[in-house]
Amino acid sequence: MSQTKIIGIALVVLGLGLGFWGYKESGGFGSQVSRAVTGSDTNRVMTFYIGGGVSLVVGLYLSMKKK
Repeated sequence: MSQTKIIGIALVVLGLGLGFWGYKESGGFGSQVSRAVTGSDTNRVMTFYIGGGVSLVVGLYLSMKKK
């Protein structure tokens, strides 16, 4: 298995982990208060979601890439 595929798989796992962590954070007390006041999630939750999504997409690309 090439080093690129290993990095891709690691990024997929990282992306899934960040997405799950963001989901858990969105249920926290501070996030619920922020959502009630502003109508949107906190910056921390959005950072986890965006970082997880980017890691997942890049990881999938690297792990599926032919070579």
